[in-house]
Amino acid sequence: MRARRYLIYDVFTDTQLTGNPLAIVLDADGLDPAQMQRIAGEFNLSETVFVLAPEQPVHTARVRIFTPRTELPFAGHPTVGTAIALARAGETSGSERTSLVVLEEGVGPVRCAVSAGNGASFAEFDLPRLPERILFETPAEAVAASLGIPHHEIGFENHAVSVWSAGVPYVCVPVANLEVAGRVRLDARLWDEIVLQNEALIGFPYVYCRETVNHDCSFHARMFAPQDGIPEDPATGSAAAAFAGAILTYDEPVEGTHRYWVEQGIEMGRPSRIRLEMEVVANRIEAARIGGRAVRVAEGTLLL
Repeated sequence: MRARRYLIYDVFTDTQLTGNPLAIVLDADGLDPAQMQRIAGEFNLSETVFVLAPEQPVHTARVRIFTPRTELPFAGHPTVGTAIALARAGETSGSERTSLVVLEEGVGPVRCAVSAGNGASFAEFDLPRLPERILFETPAEAVAASLGIPHHEIGFENHAVSVWSAGVPYVCVPVANLEVAGRVRLDARLWDEIVLQNEALIGFPYVYCRETVNHDCSFHARMFAPQDGIPEDPATGSAAAAFAGAILTYDEPVEGTHRYWVEQGIEMGRPSRIRLEMEVVANRIEAARIGGRAVRVAEGTLLL
């Protein structure tokens, strides 16, 4: 039996018991994938991270990310939370500094800049992959039926249903307003039928609208992944990364750097804020970053 320390962080928030909770198992070397999956099921949070020795000595750590049911190659809130946790390890109380953390994830090395200090620290990472569009031919009527809303409530302005991936694919579903977003109820059986009809697609629904609760946010969003044991996710950084492709396509931002705050988790009582920043050059995304705050809420020891 070996004692392994773990931390619980709330991510994409500066307030405890809001945002997206994350378990981080430190010193995970020696655990096999089956053990990691069972531990993730024991925590039963949307994701659990296992921190291992890096394969490249110049990197900070290798990490593996698990939902309660499966392993992911990349995820946003585990990247932000783990970067902050490792940057703050060994710091004295009240110390303030900016540091660079490089995490080896399934999608490749992910570089994170962490601004640590009193309270909730902030981390921002470069997208290891820029969003790519995936062919999706399912009618909006079928998507609406799986979400429990009339099909005429899908879409606003020129935004239409589209699928994007920056490491994990998402079906980006624009809806008319906040009221419609609040009524969405995913029918997992109908959604599975949509997935099976699209051989190239194993994606999750990411519902968004322009209307927001917080005046400084650009979009309001919800994400559902019952297939992975996540009925609804309070904050999804990998979805925001993919969503950058939809913003570029439908909003056509001018050349330059653009910053968007995306609110999520409000319907769950776990409000979250994700910062998406992208650099547009010649009508394409040259680079993009996801950022947010995180705060530690618990720590303990696994006896495994």
